[in-house]
Amino acid sequence: CPASYCLPSPPSKVRATHPDCSVVLYFQEQEAECLEIIRSESQTPALPGLPGQQGCLTEWDGVSCWSAAPVGQSRAVTCPDILHVFKKSKALIQRNCTELGWSFPSPPYYNACELEAIGSNNDTEAKASYFVTMKVLYTCGYSTSLAALFLAIGIFSCFRKLHCTRNSIHIHFFTSFILRGAAVFIKDAVLFSDESINHCTMSTVNCKAAIAFFQYSVLANFYWLLVEGMYLQTLLLLTFTSDKRYIWWYILIGWGVPMLTVCVWVVTRLQYDNHGCWDDYTSLYWWVIKAPILLAIFVNFLIFLNVTRMLAQKIRSPDISKNYKQQYMRLTKSTLLLIPLFGVHYVVFALFPEHIGVDARLYFELVLGSYQGFLVALLYCFLNGEVQAEIKRNWGKWQSSMESNVFNLATQDFTA
Repeated sequence: CPASYCLPSPPSKVRATHPDCSVVLYFQEQEAECLEIIRSESQTPALPGLPGQQGCLTEWDGVSCWSAAPVGQSRAVTCPDILHVFKKSKALIQRNCTELGWSFPSPPYYNACELEAIGSNNDTEAKASYFVTMKVLYTCGYSTSLAALFLAIGIFSCFRKLHCTRNSIHIHFFTSFILRGAAVFIKDAVLFSDESINHCTMSTVNCKAAIAFFQYSVLANFYWLLVEGMYLQTLLLLTFTSDKRYIWWYILIGWGVPMLTVCVWVVTRLQYDNHGCWDDYTSLYWWVIKAPILLAIFVNFLIFLNVTRMLAQKIRSPDISKNYKQQYMRLTKSTLLLIPLFGVHYVVFALFPEHIGVDARLYFELVLGSYQGFLVALLYCFLNGEVQAEIKRNWGKWQSSMESNVFNLATQDFTA
């Protein structure tokens, strides 16, 4: 379609897709329908109303489809019915069928179909600059998070005293953040690395795989946060006994449920809505992903309330030793901070359509969300008293070992 008509707006007749691409797809569908008519006419021996093939054949002019007409007759169409793009106009555009073929549209589209007021070039440049800034911010955020998460996993893996069910769950949680950060970079590389590619019509296996991997990493991220909440609740219920037998259930929830959900979503899209790059959030099939995320947030919020109640009871109980109270407090502070931090704004945005509050949504999900991995590593690892004590202990052993080696070398040199 002409560039002047490819403006972002969701027409009512178009399948659910990214708003910026809906107009492009509208004209593509209109063109496909018109070409199908042209193909069927070419297979008939004579056109209806055009004896001996005398007249003008059906034609697509880039905006409208003009049905076949005999010489001397005319056809009239209205402006494309696209909400928020063209102003409502009852003006008709006519073309006459002459012996030389179709005449030019009269009046021209740009006179008959008045566009809705759109932003100036300055607005467009400001938006482009805004998105570039956003990309720089979330790229720095995810890079910082990935570095911190890899370091945290290395610390938990290297020190044997830190090997326990609790830290094993933390490592899985960190890994889900690493996958989420990697998925963002992969998605950007596949979808937006080549500016010459029309993103609206892009429908390759690579881009769909990148989106599917991104959705899986997001789901896994939320479900490992859910596992963190469930584990904390289990600790309070079982008083630190028999928690190892639950680890495989946690792994099944954290990795298995997102995998099953994404598989269902992929099969659904392939079967019923296999167009574009699957990165649209207005489709009904998006609820296959969105509903499990909202479920995880809702359950986590209930856990948040229950853990707060249980913790208040246990801390006031005289039967609980001071050592257990410290363990409760240390893990609880981290988890209770994360649950509302990760979930509240998603619940708020879930109550509104996807096109409402786009700027705020982008800021929370991309910019602030990119630093969540760093925050998790900080809370669960770097500020963890147990981790700090183990690092100090090993650092002291290493220093003592180095001093001993230096002393032995000096003694050997002196006696030699």
